[in-house]
Amino acid sequence: MNRVAIVDYGLCNLDSVRRAVEECGGTATVTSDPADLRVADRIILPGVGSFAAAAANLQRSGLADELTEQVMSLQAPFLGICLGMQLMLTVGVEGSTDGAGETKGLGWIDGRVERLAPTPDDPRIPHVGWNEVHRTEVDAPLLDSIDDGADVYFVHSFHARCSDDRQVIATTPYAGGFVSAVANGNAFGVQFHPEKSQTVGFAILRRFLEI
Repeated sequence: MNRVAIVDYGLCNLDSVRRAVEECGGTATVTSDPADLRVADRIILPGVGSFAAAAANLQRSGLADELTEQVMSLQAPFLGICLGMQLMLTVGVEGSTDGAGETKGLGWIDGRVERLAPTPDDPRIPHVGWNEVHRTEVDAPLLDSIDDGADVYFVHSFHARCSDDRQVIATTPYAGGFVSAVANGNAFGVQFHPEKSQTVGFAILRRFLEI
């Protein structure tokens, strides 16, 4: 079976992700129970909202520790989507309440999540709509099924600034350029929404289900 646990930590409607996974051939379960992650073949962490609130919810529910156990220790294939990708990083600055301006993430990707800075060519933040993803020279199977420069759908105001270029598998040319996909072994993250990215997004989801 291809059992996919879609992690619900209380910040977004997950129906579109569930439907996309099922259309691509997976058996999807939306769950907030850490025990469900132990019996899943793959795990997806979607998300829309504040980094700080999401990180707090993951910690409070026990999902953060279970995710790290299943993904980093037991090597379950993982896909973080949008905020879910950002949570893979070491720290984020969005919505922090610790007085230092930072909130700890899962720590699987070394780096920080920072606000996108507008540029004269790209003055609009948040970055909303279709844009290109360009693969880096880092080998990552998640993007094998799409062409370089393929268009996908974004909605975000923050972006990942990675310390290790070997964990960056794609970038996007907006607001000076930003990281749009990351990988650490079996753990992948995309800043865009594959479930809203039509043919290209579904090709990525199908590839994830094969990994």
